[in-house]
Amino acid sequence: MTRAIVVGGGVAGPVAAMALQRAGIEASVHEAHPAPAGDVGAWLGVQVNGLDALRAVGAEDVVRDAGFPTPVIEFRNAAGRVLGSVPTGAPGQPPGVSLRRSDLYRALHAEALRRGIEVRYGSRLTGVQDAGAGVTARFADGRTETADLLIGADGVRSTVRTLVDPGCPPPRFVPVLNTAGYSTHTPDDAEVGRLTMVFGRRGFAGYLAAPTGGTWWFANPPLTREPSPEEVAGTSDLQWRARLYDLHRHDRSPVVALVEATPGPLRGWTTYDVPRVGRWHRGRTVLVGDAAHATSPAAGQGSSLAVEDAVVLARCLRDLPVGEALRAFEELRRARAERVVAQGFATSSAKSPPAVGRLVRDLVMPLVLRHRDPTAWMRAHAVDWDAPAVPVPA
Repeated sequence: MTRAIVVGGGVAGPVAAMALQRAGIEASVHEAHPAPAGDVGAWLGVQVNGLDALRAVGAEDVVRDAGFPTPVIEFRNAAGRVLGSVPTGAPGQPPGVSLRRSDLYRALHAEALRRGIEVRYGSRLTGVQDAGAGVTARFADGRTETADLLIGADGVRSTVRTLVDPGCPPPRFVPVLNTAGYSTHTPDDAEVGRLTMVFGRRGFAGYLAAPTGGTWWFANPPLTREPSPEEVAGTSDLQWRARLYDLHRHDRSPVVALVEATPGPLRGWTTYDVPRVGRWHRGRTVLVGDAAHATSPAAGQGSSLAVEDAVVLARCLRDLPVGEALRAFEELRRARAERVVAQGFATSSAKSPPAVGRLVRDLVMPLVLRHRDPTAWMRAHAVDWDAPAVPVPA
């Protein structure tokens, strides 16, 4: 195998192209938008397992340089009581980082371009033809491109997924809304690099003091019914602020003050996950990242899982014929990815429990976190680039 087409220019796309390049395979990246995506989703974390995978292709430093270390996550209840904390890295090892989503995209795209990888913007996929010995992609502007493999890294609303698994159920609504911002206010007890999660009486939120000043924050207003895109897009800045004030005004937390000191307009978005895709590959087409297993942000693993996928896929293609490589890739990745998706959905669904649930949580969480981190298994994963890929039975 010598050439691949990568559809999607978020996180998985450029990393897949860089990993393939290291494996001796040429790749081009096709992004439907006219430029790297903007600040959709505001900010995020790249956990140590994602940074480990980036290290395998020499791209860890460009991501670390775009963000700042976030060594600890602290949990508080509505009364302001600390319920516990967890580290984001192993003792003696660098921690995870936080950064704006747009900065992550720009850093990865710039690094891919620096390495001579072709990135085409405004290149929207419309169809795929698999001829057995190769695959041809058709794009909205009338162009076609042929390669040995097509990689669908085109996100939760993946076009490639509909071609690989036409019967796959649509993405599942995660029962919270999302909004976020960058506040000029810094709470008195905030520490740079400490992400504080607040279990409010009626809503969940988090905030992180930035080294450049101010505070990054997010909030997850609960909503059990799925709103229409028009409803979410039509929610005004004033309505978002009123909703957050109503949800958090009785909590002993800085959420209301953070929102008040955030320049507008506030906007919000819905979140969807993909709990299971029946098949990840068909012929010479394969899915990676959110196209295969989109997860709720509550897991904190969306970008890191995408990076892991990209590197593992390239390793399999380096060592095995295409058909065997795709089977080995899915065998290596499916169980872990689906477990993370399930964890993220469960966490999102439990962010705003009733009074009895809050009481139990406040009693149990300090005891649990004192002895172990229930989510450490997600971050403890490592990708060994040098390990040979082994075929699995067909």
